Amino acid sequence: MTETFTAMVIDTVDGKPKGAFREISLADLPDNDVLIEIAYSTVNYKDGLAITGKGRIARRMPMVGGIDLAGTVVESRSPDWEPGDKVVVNGWGLSETEWGAYARYQRVKPEWLIPLPDAFTMEQAMAIGTAGYTAALCVDALEKWGSIKPGAGEVLVTGAAGGVGSVAIALLAARGYVVTASTGRPETHDYLASLGATSFIDRATLAEKGGPLQTERWTGGIDSVGSTTLANALSQTMRGCAIAACGLAGGPDLPATVLPHILRAVTLIGVDSVMASRQQRLTAWSRLARDLDSRKLAAMTRTEPMSNLPQLAEEIIAGKVRGRIVIDVTR
Repeated sequence: MTETFTAMVIDTVDGKPKGAFREISLADLPDNDVLIEIAYSTVNYKDGLAITGKGRIARRMPMVGGIDLAGTVVESRSPDWEPGDKVVVNGWGLSETEWGAYARYQRVKPEWLIPLPDAFTMEQAMAIGTAGYTAALCVDALEKWGSIKPGAGEVLVTGAAGGVGSVAIALLAARGYVVTASTGRPETHDYLASLGATSFIDRATLAEKGGPLQTERWTGGIDSVGSTTLANALSQTMRGCAIAACGLAGGPDLPATVLPHILRAVTLIGVDSVMASRQQRLTAWSRLARDLDSRKLAAMTRTEPMSNLPQLAEEIIAGKVRGRIVIDVTR
């Protein structure tokens, strides 16, 4: 193990959070029970906010960024993990309250870890990353609710060309659901169709202020946008059906009324990927191993060196990223 290594560290600059590369050592890492040699991480919308300082994601400074990782156990004080184990971590406050994945090594708590699924390499696991794992949690939630049926009715996916949306479309299509993708980028239609979307709706249509009760259309939906988009999706959801919400790319507000809920029994399901239970995580990764076509995953993924993180963070905040970005922390 090297004495020092590069990390993307969020710290206070001129009174605001900002990410920059810094050399750190093993001695700087938190005193958690499992030391991981990290191979890959990802860039998610939350990562972009943290690195650029356009969102106060890090709640204490300094903070190593990166909300998910795939790597190998190097040392363990826990009986649950041994050196050589291949593992994945998603959420658990990484880059918010706990040091994250944008470093060659990190010490983590044993309960955060799950085994790398046999179906995936570490690079593929981070091609899925927190975005894909969150998409799987959303599909699980909708199926548990029971309003979506294969081949019957439209399931809406907002933010369709992003990480959550891309994986959600692929997972829903694999189960036979009819998927409508919401995007503001017509140039992504062929890409989204290749993942399994059967029709499209311009995101501007859903971003406009609409009535509290609109024409019923969706048997279910997965929303990563929030704000007016989510309000419109709820007002267009069919009686007794549900929307799973997991993001706020369009804003944290919800300018809606209770009318869809009390007059049509529409349900808003909140999906939290950060503190999900171990069983929820294992179920989601089992779905991904079963239903996510590796060719579709490859088509939505590109791998970049960690040295490109500042540029990539700006791109994802500007809505210029399609699909998934894997970060090779060795470069």
